Amino acid sequence: MSGQALRDLNVLPPSELDKKPDGSVKGKVCIGNIVENHEKKTKVPTTVSDSLLNDAGLGNNVIEAGNLEVEYIDSENLTDLQDVDACLSTLSARLDSKEWVSICEALNNVRQLSLYHKERMMEMLGSVIPLIVKSLKNPRSAVCKTAIMTSADIFKVYGDVIIDSVDPLLVQLLLKSSQDKRFVCEAAVTALIAMTTWVSPSLLLPKLQPYLKNKNPRIRAKASMCFSRSVPRLGIEGIKSYGIDKLVQTAASQLSDQLPESREAARVLALELQSVYEKSQGSPTEDSKEVENADSWEVFCQAKLPPLSAQAIIRVTSTPKEALVAGC
Repeated sequence: MSGQALRDLNVLPPSELDKKPDGSVKGKVCIGNIVENHEKKTKVPTTVSDSLLNDAGLGNNVIEAGNLEVEYIDSENLTDLQDVDACLSTLSARLDSKEWVSICEALNNVRQLSLYHKERMMEMLGSVIPLIVKSLKNPRSAVCKTAIMTSADIFKVYGDVIIDSVDPLLVQLLLKSSQDKRFVCEAAVTALIAMTTWVSPSLLLPKLQPYLKNKNPRIRAKASMCFSRSVPRLGIEGIKSYGIDKLVQTAASQLSDQLPESREAARVLALELQSVYEKSQGSPTEDSKEVENADSWEVFCQAKLPPLSAQAIIRVTSTPKEALVAGC
């Protein structure tokens, strides 16, 4: 059996994931000896202390320690903890455990604490986020995906509060969203979308900017997606304040990128910038003579970009109008 085939047996593909009635997803994870039949379940011993789990009040929101069935629980299906104090007292130790089951349970506890006990969890974020980053680097897919889901919930709950700690999370999520293991990749994309939704664009865009020039084209593509999603949230005044010329230069640089995903994100960004520019130039509150003498979008692009880049931006932003005219 080839090395690739052995790797493929470690985690079942997304098509084998079963959606449960409560909204959670069950993934069958094989460790130890490789099995030929994906439906076969392999029992493995665990050294996770039952008393530790019970004391923390983990309930049914976690992975069953006695087998290999990993539960990926949607945020809306997470319930509150039975004993918050006990959970908090052991949280860091379990996040840093050598037992992967214990790590996954602790990650789910971080999600529960964030959702139901925001203020108490906030006090520990400084020490917890590095441990989440460590789990994002974990080679075991179950740990990695649970850490990704934890990151998404942290973005949703804390938003701008974690901006000073977002860099290590962002690096790992961009990496995971660029890998070949699809169910991990899709979870990472979901977390990145949560980040662009809940973290202020004025704070996030400078964090994303360096990754638009990363050597890895897949990372550039995911960073471009995040950048393109964040810019419209600035609003017209925010875009003007940030610098529409700087943003159009960013869009132009991505239009010539290697991957179609980057180019599509750049096209969407360019269209947004064109819309904002034309609205700001043609506002009905402005003097009509000033509007008449205002530079067109094409003139603006030619003034702010090298000739080839200006042509590329003008081409992608004029296509929709041309298609509309042709349709008429």
